[in-house]
Amino acid sequence: MGIVIVDVCDGNAIATINIEEIIEKEFPEVAVLMNECLSFCGLCRLKPYALVNGKRVSGNTPEECLDKIREAIKKELAVYH
Repeated sequence: MGIVIVDVCDGNAIATINIEEIIEKEFPEVAVLMNECLSFCGLCRLKPYALVNGKRVSGNTPEECLDKIREAIKKELAVYH
């Protein structure tokens, strides 16, 4: 298990890209957990999002969200380095 956890709702638009493979390949210290529901239904319908160590990260497109997730991961990892 990683020191940074990215939780993803499998019904959200961010799940249209292979976020688990992309993130875990780029950041071996990160674990991506695909969940059936994260209980943010209003947000889930509006835009792609994920939780990075419990903090919401969202974007207008899956690609924009992925970039913001990467930024959030780097900030979280900076605490450990």
